[in-house]
Amino acid sequence: MASVKVVAVLILACWLIATPRSASAEAVEKGNLGLGLIVGEPTGVSAKLYLSDTTAVSGAAGFAFVGGGLHLHADYLLHPWILTKEKKFVMPAFVGIGGRLFSHNRGRGSDSDDLHLGLRVVGGLLFDFTEVSMDAFIEVAGIIEHRTAGDDHGGFGKFSINAGAGVRYYF
Repeated sequence: MASVKVVAVLILACWLIATPRSASAEAVEKGNLGLGLIVGEPTGVSAKLYLSDTTAVSGAAGFAFVGGGLHLHADYLLHPWILTKEKKFVMPAFVGIGGRLFSHNRGRGSDSDDLHLGLRVVGGLLFDFTEVSMDAFIEVAGIIEHRTAGDDHGGFGKFSINAGAGVRYYF
């Protein structure tokens, strides 16, 4: 519960820092690299690097609530559709493909670690703010993975779903 409070305070701090100070805010020129927070599966740090106006590499590192443990993922993203374009934000949809590494202790009295390697297919919405160097996003990813554990927990073809939301500040 304490980690949720910490994430909420960090999101609020990012928002306050990035909020324009004048009443006549203008569009800002963003950098290509965004760093911020993601909440969900995983909860941790999020990064995005734009390669062009419509392509990017995105990733996250953090704690996974389901199963506990360390979750890392990286995706190549396309932003093929602009759903709406308003004065304060642009909302593109994105799709992509990437990979996930998930390491956790299997529990149930076991002291062995379990490693999952997976292929992610991700989709989501991006709220790309025009008056501040920030964006907010929501995403859902389906994952087909290989689990390294023995017994009935290991093997190929296991399916998982991740979902998250976050904010990033661009430099």
